[in-house]
Amino acid sequence: MSSADGEKKLNTISLDGETVSFLDGETIYEVATRNRKNIPTLCYDSRLDAFGGCRLCVVELEGSRNPVASCTTKAAPGMAVRSATKKIEKYRKTLLEMVESENPETKVDPLRGYASHELSTLSNRYAAGNGRFKGKQSGKSNLDDTNPFILRDYDLCISCYRCVRVCAEQEGDYAISIMNRGFHTQITTEFNGLLKESECTFCGQCVQTCPTGALGDKKAMRAVDLPGEIEKTRTICPYCGVGCSVDVLTKNENIVGVQPAMDGPANKGALCVKGQFAFDFVQHSDRLTTPLVRGQDGKLHEVKWDEALDRAAEGFQRARTKYGRDSVYGVASGRAPSEAAYMMQKFIRAGFGTNYIDNCSRA
Repeated sequence: MSSADGEKKLNTISLDGETVSFLDGETIYEVATRNRKNIPTLCYDSRLDAFGGCRLCVVELEGSRNPVASCTTKAAPGMAVRSATKKIEKYRKTLLEMVESENPETKVDPLRGYASHELSTLSNRYAAGNGRFKGKQSGKSNLDDTNPFILRDYDLCISCYRCVRVCAEQEGDYAISIMNRGFHTQITTEFNGLLKESECTFCGQCVQTCPTGALGDKKAMRAVDLPGEIEKTRTICPYCGVGCSVDVLTKNENIVGVQPAMDGPANKGALCVKGQFAFDFVQHSDRLTTPLVRGQDGKLHEVKWDEALDRAAEGFQRARTKYGRDSVYGVASGRAPSEAAYMMQKFIRAGFGTNYIDNCSRA
């Protein structure tokens, strides 16, 4: 907003007695998070439109009769907000206990997914349990879904709908939806079928946004019983030129899973099916670790790198002599370092005198 003399005036609200600024369009939750207020939530994902379903993010707003959901309430000049009064914290604990009352388990292995620990973390924070309101449960697991990637353990579902929303809002696939109401609410696909028979592209985003582990990474979960601590290493997906940031999960230096980096500048938590699940080749027993060349007997034999490179060079020369320079075509990796890409194009353009060079970034 602006003052009468044309100078811009900063928008501010009172947050727990402190005056803080905000930008037009920001919600109370966004303002509070930016100011390091630890407001709990289960249905919130910063990549998605605010939903306001779990109500854990409620705050006291001066002048309002009831607490308001901070994730859906826009900040306005002059607001006075209290984010963690005793009343609000008691309210949150009660809500958590109600959520847990229909959930048979809150502690799940972190290999299930990026956000799978969120419910258990909040349960520990508020010392909440599932005994106070324990009763009827909703959600029926589909453990018979034979797809190799995604576990559908809906007994752990709390109907936050983050999986449904990320599939629609981020991927545009609309592969999963919601049927029924109340305790009969169920996450489903069209005609309640298998994922592989739906529009699912197995990008894994539903798995990584699920806050309870109701959706799990089947491939990573193979390593649940393996010894060792889970370690995360930030790197770049090697499959194409987009450059998605990923966290590679390892146990004792063995890759057991891949998770998208939520702060990755290129992908912001998104991955394709290859980036998410296609990592078995790294440690596969069939992977070559030594160069092979074909001998006079027609069979492949292990050789030193120098001999293998000499044989490759001889093959290029024979092809050029017999079929001409255009018989050689180079394809570089879109994720190769700039120096490697430069050498690749130099090899084709200067070495063979042709422009038959491309890279997978164009795919």
